[in-house]
Amino acid sequence: MYYDHAVMWDWLSFGVRWLHVITGIAWIGSSFYFIALDLGLRKADDLPEGAHGEEWQVHGGGFYHIRKYLVAPAAMPDHLTWFKWESYVTWLSGFAMLCIVYYAGADLFLVDKTVADLETWQAIAISMTSLALGWIIYDLLCKSKFGDDNNRLMVLLFILIVALGWFYTQVFSGRAAFLHLGAFTASIMSGNVFFIIMPNQRIVVADLQAGRTPDAKYGKIAKQRSTHNNYLTLPVIFFMISNHYPLAFATEYNWIIAALVFLMGVTIRHYFNTKHARGGDPTWTWIATLILFIIAAWLSTVPKTPTGEANAAIISERQQQFMSAKGFEQAVGIVQSRCSMCHAKEPVWENMIVPPKGVILEEEVDVAKYAREIYLQAGRSHAMPPGNLTDVTPEHRAILVKWYEGALSK
Repeated sequence: MYYDHAVMWDWLSFGVRWLHVITGIAWIGSSFYFIALDLGLRKADDLPEGAHGEEWQVHGGGFYHIRKYLVAPAAMPDHLTWFKWESYVTWLSGFAMLCIVYYAGADLFLVDKTVADLETWQAIAISMTSLALGWIIYDLLCKSKFGDDNNRLMVLLFILIVALGWFYTQVFSGRAAFLHLGAFTASIMSGNVFFIIMPNQRIVVADLQAGRTPDAKYGKIAKQRSTHNNYLTLPVIFFMISNHYPLAFATEYNWIIAALVFLMGVTIRHYFNTKHARGGDPTWTWIATLILFIIAAWLSTVPKTPTGEANAAIISERQQQFMSAKGFEQAVGIVQSRCSMCHAKEPVWENMIVPPKGVILEEEVDVAKYAREIYLQAGRSHAMPPGNLTDVTPEHRAILVKWYEGALSK
């Protein structure tokens, strides 16, 4: 039946999201570990030729003795572990999530007609083009003379990301804009692994197997891209979970908040990088991070400027389908009496500033727009309202289910 697709689609989304989180943990964990290891390497008198440094570590009841060769060892080892699939599967599962949630649900999560009057295909085209074009521009900058100075390059990269963040907020919903900033950043990180770091390592391995001395430039290039990945990791995590916090994505200066998040990623990573390199205890970075966080929180309280289009009743064909279905008036009555005190432009529930996940359920068109979510959250499951604070009865839930399923069976 049609309504079963909503349940299975939600489980598909859940499964892919779980995979994305698992592989993301594996990728970020190994990335953080190798950054810490690299920064903690020490010189020793007995290092073999070509070795850059070594590190002794203890974990799980055993001791580990690790050495790093700046270019490559004299001979190819019998066993070599490659770290690549964590990155690849994280990106692939993330792109699958983008397709499942934002492309398949473009009318709900990607397109906001009060921001830009886009057709679904236009929004998806902008999304894909920006991700691909963004990587191409970034890669060209890294390979240019301008990219020879990594500090200068990272400043320009920050400016470009801020500009892209502003652009996303002009064409997509706030939630989708933040998700795309995360997807863009993750694409840079995974692209670095797939297009630069791994091919360079393969060249080095091939030289070793052929008895040639590998060129040190390949390691230098890979080091630059790894450094970028190191500082971009924390903002990606923020944007991954931002869809739960409309104070971040659904406010007037969301693009500035996004810019501050990238700065906080730098200050936090600088602290840990310095500690791992035994370069002191730069506590000022935490003070800077706290100040940036407070500014972001303050910006989220600035009222949104009316656009003159916010109240326009833009009704899609799918919304009309649910509005014309039997039981719609009853469903609206239940939602408005049991849900809209929180899901309102100005929630009346105590200590609630913005509606949960930015979902507004005040008007009939709102109920039709979020029919699927109402069905899953308050009909098929008891997720909403939390703790059943507004006393939604089993009869209410049955009405919501019957209305939604009846609309799709017409």
